[in-house]
Amino acid sequence: MSSSTSSSASTSPAEASAQQPELKRAIGPKLLLLFIIGDILGTGIYALTGQVAAEVGGAAWLPFLIAFAVATVTAFSYLELVTKYPQAAGAALYVHKAFGIHFFTFIVCFVVMSSGITSASAASRAFASNLAAGFGLELGNVGIMLIALGFILLVMLVNFRGVAESVKLNVVLTLVELSGLLLVIMIGFYAIAGGNADFSRVVAFETPEDKNVLLAVTTATSLAFFAMVGFEDSVNMAEETKDPSKIFPRIMLTGLGITAVVYVLVSVCAVAVVPVGELAGNDTPLVTVVQTAAPDFPISDLIPFISMFAVANSALINMMMASRLLYGMSRQGVLPPFLSKVHPERLTPWAAILFTTAIALGLITYVSLDPTGSVVALLGGTTSLLLLAVFTVVNITVLVLRKDKVDHKHFKAGPVLPVIGMIACAYLVLPWSSGRAIEQYEIAGVLLGIGVLLWVVTWIANRRSHAGKTEISNPNDLA
Repeated sequence: MSSSTSSSASTSPAEASAQQPELKRAIGPKLLLLFIIGDILGTGIYALTGQVAAEVGGAAWLPFLIAFAVATVTAFSYLELVTKYPQAAGAALYVHKAFGIHFFTFIVCFVVMSSGITSASAASRAFASNLAAGFGLELGNVGIMLIALGFILLVMLVNFRGVAESVKLNVVLTLVELSGLLLVIMIGFYAIAGGNADFSRVVAFETPEDKNVLLAVTTATSLAFFAMVGFEDSVNMAEETKDPSKIFPRIMLTGLGITAVVYVLVSVCAVAVVPVGELAGNDTPLVTVVQTAAPDFPISDLIPFISMFAVANSALINMMMASRLLYGMSRQGVLPPFLSKVHPERLTPWAAILFTTAIALGLITYVSLDPTGSVVALLGGTTSLLLLAVFTVVNITVLVLRKDKVDHKHFKAGPVLPVIGMIACAYLVLPWSSGRAIEQYEIAGVLLGIGVLLWVVTWIANRRSHAGKTEISNPNDLA
């Protein structure tokens, strides 16, 4: 073996990734705020309001408030960690620092990545359905699937173009989807003020016959939580954010607060304008609200297209998150080094983008070829299930890492909130308390199985390339 070959074989993943160019810091406070709002808004509120109302009746606003509370408590833990360790990779990085177990880190990384891809896949299906409805196209399941696959490829191209371009497109899409929700609110309150709505329905609490009040609320909260997720994606953009330790706390909490207010107002208007029976099981609840409140209002025909832009934004941001997550962990040597490759001109993680896109294409095809019920609801519920499991671990992690001191000021979540977040998230994961469909656990189980298989393949590949000599033995090596 030549000396050059020997040197290459002994190069650690961290050293190899260090030779790659750094990501471009292009995200300031305003772009970060719109990134967070745009990631939270989208598929959930546009598609699941009716299903939430089906569980709790007119009190559809309550599950959104509870989901907001759980998300906010967990956001405090994320803020302590991202300001303490302002690097890409998010939850997986924090878990590795806390426990230093490669297998556990890999699984957390894969679960978070999977949640982004399941969310983007759900959004792509919703995008295709809204496109067909908006143009009056009669497409079957295969036609919808092909549009969804083409849309994911388009997202890949935008993602590859660059983070600045992707986030700027996010600004446009966020403004479009926010304008749609504000339109629903304005028309809803106009109908209420004109006596064309029944505001008393807002406080009418109704539950399905087979569920008690607690189970109905937790089931609805599990659904509503999909509408609140997204704030955690922003921590994976830490290496592309200007002064992250300073601006993250203020911007993340502001974004969560704005979306919570919008969600509550939308749900109040929805149940006041449209009877719960008509909302329940409705795939386009907000379109129904606008058409009921103002049937002659010409702009109501634009709602399907606004919904289309909203879910497009969700897909773009989630695929950005998934690719940056794989890139960050590859730089730390937890995933194969080829995933840390950065394009020399665009300065984007092109290898990670291709890898996550391939998984999304496979997932969309798999679910679409054998649909069982609403694909959007199934994938959305799986997304919240995966993230709630990760949030439980993150709330534990922030307590474990209290012993690790850093040489700069950072946000602190306090001693109580992480414990509350851990209990609340774990409660919403359990099947007997969350009321989730069993299919969500099956999809999550398959994804977890794929993750374990990939870990074994990665471990074998690292052994063959002598990567075992450079395994990280100290979590602080990741800092």
